[in-house]
Amino acid sequence: MSMDQLAHPSTALKSCRLTVTESVIRAYAELTNDFNPIHLDAEFAAATPMRRPIAHGTISLCLMWQCLGKNFPVDMLGAMHLDVRFVKPVYIGEELTAGGEPDGETSGQWKVWVRAQDGSDRIVGVLQGPGPAPNNSTSMESRTA
Repeated sequence: MSMDQLAHPSTALKSCRLTVTESVIRAYAELTNDFNPIHLDAEFAAATPMRRPIAHGTISLCLMWQCLGKNFPVDMLGAMHLDVRFVKPVYIGEELTAGGEPDGETSGQWKVWVRAQDGSDRIVGVLQGPGPAPNNSTSMESRTA
């Protein structure tokens, strides 16, 4: 089954949402053993260019994969190529939505994103359906630029 067969070319992906809280960030830090103070220490974060704690970038990436898992069969996910760019930090209290839409210009390709409630992008990317991944890269690869 191809990606084009899964959804009508003009149909957006079913979205996933997450409100980022201190407890979400703490639980993610525990799960990943990533206790960087930029995520957990308000005093430390205040002295950085961010001025306050930020969520781990991969929390947003996990939300994107949840969205993809909601829209495509699990056995297809391993054959897909996801190329993303982190464009803006996520702060405590923000509600994130992961979603996407078919790329009207390229068959089997979707424009994907994670956005905050104000509509600004946090992650943007491209999902390429099953088949050879662009640039000879491996499937299920997530890259940052």
